[in-house]
Amino acid sequence: METLRNKTIVITGASSGFGKGAAIRFAKDRANLVLAARRSKLLKETAEECRHLGAKAVVVETDVSEPEEVERLAEEAVDRFGQIHVWINNAGVSTFGRYDECPWEEHEQVIRTNLLGCMAGSYVALQHFREHGTGTLINVSSLVGLSSAPYQTSYTASKHGIRGLDMALRQELYANGENGIHVCTVMPASIDTPFFEHAANHTGKPVKPIPPIYEPEKVVEAIYRLAHTPEDEVMVGTIGPITRVLGKIAPKAAEHMMARNTHKAQMKQSATEPDSAGNVLKPMSSGREMHGGWKNGRSKKAAKVAVVAAALAAAGILVAKQRNS
Repeated sequence: METLRNKTIVITGASSGFGKGAAIRFAKDRANLVLAARRSKLLKETAEECRHLGAKAVVVETDVSEPEEVERLAEEAVDRFGQIHVWINNAGVSTFGRYDECPWEEHEQVIRTNLLGCMAGSYVALQHFREHGTGTLINVSSLVGLSSAPYQTSYTASKHGIRGLDMALRQELYANGENGIHVCTVMPASIDTPFFEHAANHTGKPVKPIPPIYEPEKVVEAIYRLAHTPEDEVMVGTIGPITRVLGKIAPKAAEHMMARNTHKAQMKQSATEPDSAGNVLKPMSSGREMHGGWKNGRSKKAAKVAVVAAALAAAGILVAKQRNS
């Protein structure tokens, strides 16, 4: 695998979760890192950790929902290092609750951050890549960008939008023979990061990931691999391929299964939780690490059960369809 030493990598959402993990992973290659997020103090801590690993790291406080701040991020990356080789759009927020019971301003901000922020990053990255004829754009979508999830409607819409954006961009690049530029889409399942702690919550129940829950290192390694060897789409989590198959052979059954599982896990909890805007409208001080602390022995067992159950459901539906055909 070719080293990324002295190559410049821009990472948004780098103050925790995948972004922080990816920064540290690339730092081991002694890459030039440009770290962006709203929480500058945490970015500085991550940058210092990266420097200890031998990387050059700069911090650019950035709210990706503001296009001019994304433009400034690109300008500072170029001013400091000359050329951008990899751009990773990872920043994301979410609001949980029934669609019409979440504040409209939160739905809007989810779209501005997740989708328009990704579009703005892709816009400036592609302009730069075309100047040099080379570059890799990695956009973090989600497994719900392939399927869907109740109680995360605007988040689901934003992740579908990212996947559609990437498909259209790859078509443009292909049609224009720009083979040196790559657009990659990462689609993680439920991952153990602070994402759920950060999310706005209007369900009346504690927000938590739906099993199976996977380690963030799996997503970080997928991003790292794509920076070296680009692919169009990569799912992270064994539940992903099963979800794709089930969605193709029995889309209605897949929707119903997701609805039942999510409603049971999220809305049938005995615990209660007050309304919170989370980090949608402004950043939070908590949730500072790559991990969210959701995984334990029980969650691992639940993950295996969920994967087996989904696989059996897909197989059963496929057999029934074949019998009826």
